[in-house]
Amino acid sequence: MASTFEQMRANVGKLLRGIDRYNPENLTTLERYVETQARENAYDLEANLAVLKLYQFNPAYFQTPVTSQILLKALTNLPHTDFTLCKCMIDQTHVSLWCCFICHCF
Repeated sequence: MASTFEQMRANVGKLLRGIDRYNPENLTTLERYVETQARENAYDLEANLAVLKLYQFNPAYFQTPVTSQILLKALTNLPHTDFTLCKCMIDQTHVSLWCCFICHCF
């Protein structure tokens, strides 16, 4: 039996093809997929970048907890440049808030 992550990966893979990649109606599914990645210790940069791009196009939908999970997952992929790539897709005010949050946690 396939894991929840593998099942979601197949569904998300279909969503990320073509114009549906930037359909805000798919944001809930993509956000759940980010949570699944965190829970199952998995990582999908392409899907995470799609979430961040949707947040760029639709700032009212921005979710700090989801963005934090994306950034933390990207950090786990060091020394690759995923973190920098993700961070550059986030509005500067949100990045500043996230950095302040991280500094206070440590």
